Amino acid sequence: MTLTTSSITPNEPNTGPAPTAASSPKPTWLQSAKRYWQLWAMLLPAVIFVAIFSYGPMYGIQLAFRRFDITKGLTGGDWVGFAYFRQFFSNPQFWPIMRNTVVISLWTLVMGFIAPILLALLINQIHSRRVKGFVQTVTYMPHFISVVVIVSMINLFLTPSTGILTRALAVFGLHDVNLLGSTGAFPMLYWMSEVWQHVGWNSIIYLAALSSVDLALYEAAKIDGAGRLQLIRYVDLPTILPTAGILLILNMGHVLGVGFEKVYLMQNPLNLPASEVISTYTYKMGILQNQFSYSTAIGLFNMAINFVMLVVANQISKKVSDTSVF
Repeated sequence: MTLTTSSITPNEPNTGPAPTAASSPKPTWLQSAKRYWQLWAMLLPAVIFVAIFSYGPMYGIQLAFRRFDITKGLTGGDWVGFAYFRQFFSNPQFWPIMRNTVVISLWTLVMGFIAPILLALLINQIHSRRVKGFVQTVTYMPHFISVVVIVSMINLFLTPSTGILTRALAVFGLHDVNLLGSTGAFPMLYWMSEVWQHVGWNSIIYLAALSSVDLALYEAAKIDGAGRLQLIRYVDLPTILPTAGILLILNMGHVLGVGFEKVYLMQNPLNLPASEVISTYTYKMGILQNQFSYSTAIGLFNMAINFVMLVVANQISKKVSDTSVF
């Protein structure tokens, strides 16, 4: 029997296609907060913390454009515009400080980016769980050493005539070696000690990425005759490249952010031409010489450069590898 159109009564339900999820209205922010209020409540302390300690101090940025008067507060000084920025750019120390900051930062960024990847790849090749745990523990431990202790260790090893390493060099005929006072050796001492201290800790995220590799990939590659180097090249490296790209983008946001504590502790009158960076110069101008508006302008310039580098690195990574932070 054929079914005609006239046999369908008006009271029968509509049997057309059900509405899709895409056609349903998107919930508003208030509706989402009401529905998932437990998650928002857990997030609230972090939001308050960031608002107070990250966005709250930004109120003082205006000090870079005002002549600070302690009797009038942050907003009571005369407006001078970009006068303190021009003062910094015209300072004879501007280019030496920028050169020192860029050299130390780039060496630390490049070597601190490559070393954890190599360490993670090497640790991943260790099959003994006991040996792997021992190596990981040994390489993680320096991360928890204080910066003051690290600099004390550097002085203990490299102090002229009494340092352990300088005495060892004297045995081979290298007398009167003063690496702590050498302007050429300072960037190397900084980034080598920085990489040594944090290489194990920074390799954790790469080891976590390598742990997610399907073992079937290794088995298939071994069947095809791949050795260890081929396994690293065709299996391990493609696995950690997205993670490495994200970390590189984030590190670009600190390209001029050389750590103040370590550089300041390693400074001495002999290596000062190579060790004076933006952070130490800002401290000396602002805290030691009470030039608060001038030091605020320098710090704002530094953060602006870091922000630009972060955005540029993110856009380049997005176009090249479809990996980005935002």
